[in-house]
Amino acid sequence: MLPVDALIWEHRSIERMILPMKKELSQMSETKEVDSNFIGIVVDFIRTYADRCHHGKEEGILFRELAKKKLSDEHATMMRELIREHIYARTTTRNLEKAKESYVKSKSESLEDVLKFLNDLVEFYPKHIEKEDKRFFYPSMEYFTPQEQQAMLQEFWDFDRKLIHEKYKKALDEMERITSNQR
Repeated sequence: MLPVDALIWEHRSIERMILPMKKELSQMSETKEVDSNFIGIVVDFIRTYADRCHHGKEEGILFRELAKKKLSDEHATMMRELIREHIYARTTTRNLEKAKESYVKSKSESLEDVLKFLNDLVEFYPKHIEKEDKRFFYPSMEYFTPQEQQAMLQEFWDFDRKLIHEKYKKALDEMERITSNQR
């Protein structure tokens, strides 16, 4: 298995989330009601899985290792574009969460913002994934020896193992903070 195979497999999971997001976007547009629980799940999925896990491997491992190589101008430019796109996804997700929180406080005022940011993510991810899958990931493997690829793949697996503990340690810390303030 190549390191990019693991990343591409993660893309398929992200794509699975896009269909329910599209359906919910349509439903919310019709009813003019936001399902704040659904938006919370979307935000958590994108923030944790798509960004922290998936983009974390790309930026923290693959791109880090590619930065050590003499990349073609095309690949160097594309890697910078992908990083900017990751930043865009983070910002849009943060804006979606803020719009949802605002909607919960004062229903109609933030409906359009929720719809806009959800739509932005629905439109963004398929294009971003296609760029990585078809134009960047596999060509980028040519810069690495088979041994370097295997070391990267192992680092991906190690990254995943640590991530779940990191996520829930933060959750526990937050719960302890909340409950200690209630006393």
